[in-house]
Amino acid sequence: MSRNLRVLLDERVRAAMGAAGVSDAVAAITPAARAEFGDYQANGVMQAAKRIGRNPRELAAAVVAKLDVADIADRVEIAGPGFINIHLSDVLLADAANPATPLLTTVAQPKTMVVDYSAPNLAKEMHVGHLRSTIIGDAVVRVLSETGHRVIRQNHVGDWGTQFGMLLAYLEETGNASEVLTDLEQFYQAAKQRFDADPAFAERARAQVVALQSGDAKTNALWRRFIDISMSHCEAVYGRLGVSLTRSDVHAESAYNDELADIVRALDDAGLLTISDGATCVFLDEFKSKDGTPQPVIVQKSDGGYLYSTTDLAAVRYRSKTLHADRVLYFVDARQSLHFRQIFAVARRAGFVSPNTTLEHHPFGVMLGKDGRPFRSRDGGLVKLIDLLDEAQQRAYELVTDKNPALAESERRDIARAVGIGAVKYADLSKHRTSDYVFDWDTMLAFDGNTAPYLQYAYTRIVSLFRRGQIWAEQIEGRVSIGAPSERALALTLARFQEIVDDVAADALPHYLCGYLYELASRYMQFYEQCPVLNAEADIRTSRLLLCRRTAETMKRGLSLLGIDTVERM
Repeated sequence: MSRNLRVLLDERVRAAMGAAGVSDAVAAITPAARAEFGDYQANGVMQAAKRIGRNPRELAAAVVAKLDVADIADRVEIAGPGFINIHLSDVLLADAANPATPLLTTVAQPKTMVVDYSAPNLAKEMHVGHLRSTIIGDAVVRVLSETGHRVIRQNHVGDWGTQFGMLLAYLEETGNASEVLTDLEQFYQAAKQRFDADPAFAERARAQVVALQSGDAKTNALWRRFIDISMSHCEAVYGRLGVSLTRSDVHAESAYNDELADIVRALDDAGLLTISDGATCVFLDEFKSKDGTPQPVIVQKSDGGYLYSTTDLAAVRYRSKTLHADRVLYFVDARQSLHFRQIFAVARRAGFVSPNTTLEHHPFGVMLGKDGRPFRSRDGGLVKLIDLLDEAQQRAYELVTDKNPALAESERRDIARAVGIGAVKYADLSKHRTSDYVFDWDTMLAFDGNTAPYLQYAYTRIVSLFRRGQIWAEQIEGRVSIGAPSERALALTLARFQEIVDDVAADALPHYLCGYLYELASRYMQFYEQCPVLNAEADIRTSRLLLCRRTAETMKRGLSLLGIDTVERM
């Protein structure tokens, strides 16, 4: 069985509550906090009893009498004032742990999911500030795809606006692109210095903006050259991170340029526009400052220029009306929360969003240094993401070399790539998305605790067991049987994989999966210490080998959903 056990139990308990006379029941199924309370608890009876004026324990007894779980549970008990404790059957757990059972099932009714993530500014190289959007979004994309949804990636890169006039003027002035290719950040800084110091250059830069926006062929050709160079930097970072974004997923700010005037007209037709100090604005009653002053959404400046809000409204309309999204997820930092609440509200009021389309901003916190401030380089500047990844791999290489110097250098390099990049990604993904977190090399590269190296090492321990026993894991035939408590605990954890993946898909919180994989690795270590595998008697040996195989497959799949590679030895 690879169904979501919590959903299955919820269906059964709600049916029993209905048969017991409770309409619109909430089962409130949760994993049991302690083994003596069973495997799952149904906690909804007490609330239902209060609502209808019945004794909660008596209602719980009536529900249990109607509860049909003989195929999945050995025992159901009433505890305390009306908790229902459910003990899953060993037969069900053994089936869930059997490698012949699919690890995951797909949804019965797939939906179209549009996911906006990464979105670097192409005026500069990617820095650590882009890390969280990129890897959190990519992990959620992988999970949504794995559960069977049609996922459309949208990399809403910044490739438009006044800063590009400055860059284009400087690119034209230098005569070639070699400086851009060497160091994009240095090129930007040099252009900015020229802009600030030379009024004539600044005027040429503004003229470039006008030429770009008016579609001048020469200016557009120069701009496209710059965009190609910038995207090559992004693609190098994506490749190193193992992120699934490609050039075809880019739908940049510039893609909406021709639609902006129509967005303003549509807002006007909907009666939403107000002119304030020369600017064209939308005022909604639900958005006011603390003193009650209305907060505007400015869609056109007094000089006729458009803003990010105009572009974002065009993007919302495109994703709902053209891509026919059922759900749109934005992975953008928490500082933009008000902006997206306003954009979503205006888009709905203007009719830019189909009624069946949900719009979700999934904010995230900030990466901090050990001083508790936003993570910076030693000289106080932004840390280039490619430099961070280089350092991660080098540190991992030194660790791997220290632990296993006998391995060939090429293999140590491959291991260092998986471990170093995995450590950086997992350190981020394992934290609640909305939390700030402290970037600490020693912690994230540790081979113990809730880290990527610990999980990768746990996987290699299982693989090495099969290697030592000269056993091909895929050729093992037999069935899992549950005997020892640690076998049952491991099987129960394996059975919850579908539930966890579904939760990540629903809530866009990858740390659920990280916590699960850490629990799974810990359960496996307990099982391995308490239950001999290679030296066990024949049938028990086969069952335990199958448990090992299922654990390895789950670890590998789970880490893959996070965008983290496994290795066969470390």
